[in-house]
Amino acid sequence: MRHAIVAMLAAALGLCTGAARADIYVVVNAGNPVQALTRKEALNLFMGRTRAFAQADFAAPFDLPRDHAVRDQFYQLLTGMGPAQVNSYWARLMFTGQTLPPQTVADEAVLAETVRRNPAAIGYLSQQPADKGLRVVLVLTSAPGPALPAAPRGGMSKVAEPHLLMGTP
Repeated sequence: MRHAIVAMLAAALGLCTGAARADIYVVVNAGNPVQALTRKEALNLFMGRTRAFAQADFAAPFDLPRDHAVRDQFYQLLTGMGPAQVNSYWARLMFTGQTLPPQTVADEAVLAETVRRNPAAIGYLSQQPADKGLRVVLVLTSAPGPALPAAPRGGMSKVAEPHLLMGTP
């Protein structure tokens, strides 16, 4: 009987945690002409494959520290890679002199303030911003289903296809 109760509790906890949803909000300055990004466009910006928004001249991506849980979740949802894989990716690109990773800021409050003050900045937050100086351009969700664009813009998937990171069609 005791084992049955423990098994039911474990199953209930599994169902509760499986239904949990944690969104990550990709944000830009409200003055930025970009209204929405696809997951692929965000991936290209944050992984150093492009340095500009499609509708603007320059993009300045900002990142949270390596040991920040929101950073880990962001890259998992955006690229399908864990923290060690992302760090290895950047170490390889920096060693070969190809590009530099996004500039790191101390925490989400600093990231939001940096994006609010810089029209070219892009970052991500664990909660939808109330600040009118920020615009959400993409919502990455850990719930089943695709990532949600901030505005109608075409489909995108939750996890990056490996060929997107490798640069092959």
